[in-house]
Amino acid sequence: MRTRTLGTTGPQVSALGLGAMGMSALYGDADRTESIATVHAALDAGVTLLDTGDYYAMGHNELLIGEALRTAPAARREQALLSVKFGALRDPDGGWAGYDGRPAAVKNFAAYSLQRLGVDHIDVYRLGRLDPDVPVEETVGAIAELVERGHVRHIGLSEVGADSLRRAAATAPISDLQIEYSLISRGIEQDILPTARELGIGITAYGVLSRGLISGHFTADRRLAANDFRAMSPRFQGENLERNLSLVEELRKIAEQKGVSVAQIAIAWVLSRGEDIVPLVGARRRDRLTEALGALDVTLDAADLAGIEAAVPADAAAGDRYPAAQMAHLDSER
Repeated sequence: MRTRTLGTTGPQVSALGLGAMGMSALYGDADRTESIATVHAALDAGVTLLDTGDYYAMGHNELLIGEALRTAPAARREQALLSVKFGALRDPDGGWAGYDGRPAAVKNFAAYSLQRLGVDHIDVYRLGRLDPDVPVEETVGAIAELVERGHVRHIGLSEVGADSLRRAAATAPISDLQIEYSLISRGIEQDILPTARELGIGITAYGVLSRGLISGHFTADRRLAANDFRAMSPRFQGENLERNLSLVEELRKIAEQKGVSVAQIAIAWVLSRGEDIVPLVGARRRDRLTEALGALDVTLDAADLAGIEAAVPADAAAGDRYPAAQMAHLDSER
């Protein structure tokens, strides 16, 4: 497994990380046994970075990751680095009620995460979305206190814009920014990515397959469950879906020429954007994990990259990456 470093102050991690959200929430029902087997397979393959969130199914995902670590061989368990998002407010019906970045809340969230995960520290800790009522300096300062006490190793951020990135970095060392980045989600390239690079902050890229949309496995006639986020996602609706799947077919032509899958070439493209970028793959099954890991063996030369750019130009995607209400929570989109 190749490795990359999260920024100038962060840890060395596997070149691909495993995002575990879909094992608990937002993409329909998942198989717990297969999910844990997938985590074990990732660790066996040398994946060290595991990403979760305390609000993924209200703690379910952290408990699942905790179980996977407890049941993994000791050597594998010790290699795991945990990236945890916190701060989303939920209700018993699964609703969302904003974000809480107050210092007291930060420490409270961390205490519960440590217990659910069954660990004595969190490797990278980050607020899932910026709390508009709390200055980013206060939230980051609270995480810095957790670092001083040994409960957290590194401070991360999630979906913040360039200005917030600068303010946070002026408060404490920031290892990485977790943000959506894929062939059809390239908004960070204008201001956010250059700012992160200027500040020595790495990128952990989620949504590299755009929630399966550009995986090569999604079809227009697929019926989504009511508890699947994509049933409400603008990019999966009507004409938007048709347009986006037409881009996938153009990408498929390039993938077939190289003898790889669509998913592999999409992941390889994100890997090619810089050594400071670590893609997170949201595999929920071992076969999908194996496919994703195959992207590490895909080399894209200048001609390949030019062909991909022609097939899927920047801003070619139809529809926003989240419904309007959720877009409003993204500091990165302001």
